[in-house]
Amino acid sequence: MRIKICGFTSVQNAQQAAMLGIDAIGLVFYEKSPRNVSIESALEIVSALPPFVNRVGLFVNANPSLIDEVLCEVPLDTLQFHGDELAAECSQYSMPFIKALRVNKDTNIIKMADEYHHASGLLLDAFNQDTYGGTGESFDWSLAKADVDLPIILAGGLNPDTVTNAIEQVRPYAVDVSSGVEGAKKGIKDIDKIKKFIKKANL
Repeated sequence: MRIKICGFTSVQNAQQAAMLGIDAIGLVFYEKSPRNVSIESALEIVSALPPFVNRVGLFVNANPSLIDEVLCEVPLDTLQFHGDELAAECSQYSMPFIKALRVNKDTNIIKMADEYHHASGLLLDAFNQDTYGGTGESFDWSLAKADVDLPIILAGGLNPDTVTNAIEQVRPYAVDVSSGVEGAKKGIKDIDKIKKFIKKANL
């Protein structure tokens, strides 16, 4: 099972997590998030990563000038759009991108997969009208069982205790976790929780 861990704010923390063999790390460029990183911090983090770790930049309804500025300074591999961005807005950077969907019973995943067919994958997260991801909230995973051509990345409420069951229900391409492997401080991951999460994701 491919694993992405999102919301790193510390160089050492990200490096330790990457050395455990995760597939991708996410950096949040969204000022309202407690896991927001500056361009300078993001550059330090990605520069410290070992090879073969995908570097994902997360944006929420960002001004294109911010994304351009980040891309000029930080060598990202993939963009993740976690807001209400249109398909054309996601595609304009000529880079692989993931489109996040906040899922509830009214979400038409098949329709969204068709609309964002240029995406590298769809990330399915819990719906929260007040914020965009990172809440630790789960959703009805049966809603994620959609017959689509795009890889499904499952997020929302995942932690070492829930990830095995989530994978068994959804059979996603990958899982994405943020708050579920943190301790008391948002943006700092608990390495022991990451180890347990990796083990449970690969049962």
